[in-house]
Amino acid sequence: MSALEPRGPEVTQQPAGPVISASQERPLAVDTGPDALRPEDGVLSRTYRALSIGIIAVVLLIAFEATAVGTAMPVAARELNGVEVYAFAFSSYFTTSLLGMVVAGQWADRDGPLRPLATGIAAFAVGLVLSGTATAMWLFILGRAVQGLGGGLVIVALYVVIGRAYPEHLRPKILAAFAASWIIPSIVGPLASGTVTEQLGWRWVFLGIPALVVFPLALALPAIRRMTAGPAGPADPSAPRAPFDRHRIRLALAISIGAGLLQYSAQDLVWLSLIPAAAGAALLVPAVLGLLPKGTYRAARGLPSVVLLRGVAAGSFIAAESFIPLMLVTQRGLSPTMAGFSLAAGGLTWAAGSFLQSRPRMEPYREKLMATGMVLCGLAIAAAPTVLIDAVPVWTLAITWALGCFGMGMVIASTSVMLLKLSAPEEAGANSAALQISDGLSNIMLLAAGGAAFAALGGGAVGHHAATAASSSGGSHPAAFAVVFIPMALVAILGAWVTTRLKPPVAEAV
Repeated sequence: MSALEPRGPEVTQQPAGPVISASQERPLAVDTGPDALRPEDGVLSRTYRALSIGIIAVVLLIAFEATAVGTAMPVAARELNGVEVYAFAFSSYFTTSLLGMVVAGQWADRDGPLRPLATGIAAFAVGLVLSGTATAMWLFILGRAVQGLGGGLVIVALYVVIGRAYPEHLRPKILAAFAASWIIPSIVGPLASGTVTEQLGWRWVFLGIPALVVFPLALALPAIRRMTAGPAGPADPSAPRAPFDRHRIRLALAISIGAGLLQYSAQDLVWLSLIPAAAGAALLVPAVLGLLPKGTYRAARGLPSVVLLRGVAAGSFIAAESFIPLMLVTQRGLSPTMAGFSLAAGGLTWAAGSFLQSRPRMEPYREKLMATGMVLCGLAIAAAPTVLIDAVPVWTLAITWALGCFGMGMVIASTSVMLLKLSAPEEAGANSAALQISDGLSNIMLLAAGGAAFAALGGGAVGHHAATAASSSGGSHPAAFAVVFIPMALVAILGAWVTTRLKPPVAEAV
């Protein structure tokens, strides 16, 4: 699952009023009428039904694309003679999505989430068409970049919609529904994509998905517009219309370019790679410090630690998960299809974890749930390389990884809930962008670090080259996999400590 996956517990509704301490929650929900705050209303009640179905359809579209396109990518790269730049078909998506997240955060805070959401869905579809009609690899990569820009706009705009349109007690439920939206795509997506690729060709995987855009656009956008001025426009329509912060947009460009340079340098372990690596770090570090909440890097209490935890959890887990199919194919002789199915149960348990944290009785134990989730993630990652021992049955990895996904379901949804809980309406877009940047950037950096360590210990390059070379040479060295999983497990366990820093510091009442 990607950072768009993305992949929220019921809290007590507080009356609107001035903030008198740093630890007091600020209400986010816009009053959409007497029906909006009735406890008996659910996300599929008459008030919210069209909006909920529409935005869940958007998430379903992104989930299906994430699971289906990866299956067709190797065939596309070979046909376009671009296997040597195969990794950039993935990294171009993630790097441009970082820019899209920052732009969406400012745009949504300035004008509301309607326009960035519509623009993002349109760009997502255009990118798919560009890739599906590409006659050269650089055009294919360009399409993936446009698609990533759209994905970044969409994911942040969706978070702002949740913060504006839903009362606080319904936000965890709609976020749990987002997680559930990944179940069917995670199981059906690879099989459907493989069938289409074999029977019709890889291009139809890309060209067929844009047709699915019509339903979310037709249902979600009018519903957002109807949910009063709040979800469709600025948080405070009477306030002056603030201009775009060009400095933050420049930082977003720097973070995207810097991340791309670091990924490029991680592909080849030669001395010359230090030059783009140094340039990437010079761009990336100040940009990250400028875009994430102050104190994120040192786990300051409250919002900074929520943002940090999202990156720690997503980065360590997704980076480790990326190497599991390769390990099962090259070390245990499984077919690519069976290796993929070994992770299929994760979609179900991820949704189960998200559902558990959304229960009202779980709210007092939110931090404990998140700590437990991070421990489960760490244990699952640490246990994964045990299948390198022939005596260990392969099915044990499927079980342990399903438990790790259960932990991730609790953690990822809870970070989203806590972020909205700690954000004022006019800050929801910028803070949601910071959360997604932490998620996406951590994925990129930890995957690049893991890939470099994997290659250094004889694993070969990450991606199609690794699978091909490993298969022909009898497999990569087992230590190459261990050096990926063990550090990622330690990062996940570090996340358990970060959960102790999530509550804001108590301040004197004023």
